[in-house]
Amino acid sequence: MSQQDHKQGVLRRADRAGDLGWVVMAHAEAYSRQFSWNADFEVLVAKIVAEYGANHDPAREAGWIAEIDGRRVGCVFLVAGDRPEVAKLRILLVTPEGRGIGLGTRLVEECLAFAREVGYEQVTLWTNDVLTAARKIYQSFGFTLADEEPHHSYGHDLVGQNWTLWLRPGTTDSDG
Repeated sequence: MSQQDHKQGVLRRADRAGDLGWVVMAHAEAYSRQFSWNADFEVLVAKIVAEYGANHDPAREAGWIAEIDGRRVGCVFLVAGDRPEVAKLRILLVTPEGRGIGLGTRLVEECLAFAREVGYEQVTLWTNDVLTAARKIYQSFGFTLADEEPHHSYGHDLVGQNWTLWLRPGTTDSDG
């Protein structure tokens, strides 16, 4: 990999052997280290990844891996939502090794470009309020907070948040 690639990292589809397992492991390790979240979080990520791996529609769903010098350092997934026009942004992560060079923003940008390309009108996501770096990225793309609710998960009291982004300018909930 060139010096340029080292500084910026590269994004690619999550389609290589080990990618899905890495996503689960990296989430579990990062969230345990940073927030002391327990194995319940790893189970949640494993369910999301297993569902994607077993059932995703490549025409409308995709995952991406960020790499630096050939090592995985980040990921994001876009999966179909509950309605045909709605997609969900899932499991965004940049490991400590990959932070500080804009990979989180680039992963979300890639994810949203794909969502537009395949015709989604809206992208939603669920996160927790303690994930401030991710929230800043979401807000920079125009996601707005739809609602939030306290919950006890992963061994902690948290505040879950649902965020929404309309992909077509001027579109809102009231438009139908």
